Amino acid sequence: MDPLDIVDNIEKVKPVYQPIISAVRYDVIGYEVLGRFQDGHEWRSLGTFFQDNEVPEEFKVEVDQYLLDIAISEMLELNKEGYLFINRNAKQLMIDNGEYLLETLLTFEQRGFAMNRVVIEVTEHDFDEEFDSLSHLLNYYKTYGIKIAIDRVGAKSSNIDRIRQLEPHILKINTKIIRTYNTEGFQDIMYSLSMLARRIGAAMLFENIEVDAQLHFAWKHGGRYYQGHYLAEPDFSLASSETLSLDLEKKVDGYIQREKSLVEQRLSLVLLWEEKIKKLLSKWDGPDKADLFIEEITNQFNVESFRMFICNGNGLQVSSNFRRRDGIWEQEPLEKGSNWAFRPYFLENVMQMKTWKKGMLSDIYSDIETREMVRTFSYPLTDQHFLFIDIGYSYIYENDFLLI
Repeated sequence: MDPLDIVDNIEKVKPVYQPIISAVRYDVIGYEVLGRFQDGHEWRSLGTFFQDNEVPEEFKVEVDQYLLDIAISEMLELNKEGYLFINRNAKQLMIDNGEYLLETLLTFEQRGFAMNRVVIEVTEHDFDEEFDSLSHLLNYYKTYGIKIAIDRVGAKSSNIDRIRQLEPHILKINTKIIRTYNTEGFQDIMYSLSMLARRIGAAMLFENIEVDAQLHFAWKHGGRYYQGHYLAEPDFSLASSETLSLDLEKKVDGYIQREKSLVEQRLSLVLLWEEKIKKLLSKWDGPDKADLFIEEITNQFNVESFRMFICNGNGLQVSSNFRRRDGIWEQEPLEKGSNWAFRPYFLENVMQMKTWKKGMLSDIYSDIETREMVRTFSYPLTDQHFLFIDIGYSYIYENDFLLI
């Protein structure tokens, strides 16, 4: 489509609304405004118009403003509650320092559309251009109650500090990037983003959800809001919670039951491992004979483990490493005397084991030596000595409830 045709025939432009759904009550909490242009008998998306760098920003501002006027007017006329998500890039906002948009929103506020119902979406890519000016403007908008969402979060990890500085209300994550990374790589990205969201008090919104697996991923990784064709397609009408074709509550209940089952399986395995060790605790004869005790333990974990050792409460290793190679347990005495207290959560986990007198299973992580994904089962032999059993990836893979 020729951009001039769109601007010259702006009366043929019309907004469509894609619902945004809450994980808390499974209801529609707002709508993202998208544009369509009537080309003959066909309504065509304006996505390429807005994404084309050759289209003058003034054209985009005019069309966006036209869509915004219609959208807010329709929401007021139909007495629709909820947020209105609008997309603006940095260049559009900086044309007049965002004054035209603000004046428009102030005008609608006088008609009853509260400023705190507006969510302005900017992409993470926008941070590459005039970040200081953009940040200043967005923070100014926030003083009016306007909410800020950062779209396409995770595309550039280098912008984490800038996102933290801006403190947006919503982080928008494109589920399509799940396919861009390997599983472990994307898990790391999601962990960083979820930690960032917690630190700055932002909600995570997962968009472009097209299949059940993506919805499950969004739910499992702390998504408060969901958006995508799997849930509801963009439509000229403002959909209500009752008109949604997908029963989200039923879907989430299925995820909950599956997750509970996985947790139960992990806990059952931990209890089984605890019982194995308890039966041999009478053979513990102090740190000086730690290697002899591990020799009693190794045969109980031939299938699960590839390495085990014993540390004291300060992280000092009092045993050799016992390492299984080609089915045979080998002793590595040079590892005795190593200190592992520097590892994240080491001392906290030791204190928890000491207090609760129970074993612990770590999250899945990449082992520094083998570079494989492993988990560690640890158990308190006494108040001062703790057994660590590293679980190999082959066993974890065969028991998929350990992968999660």
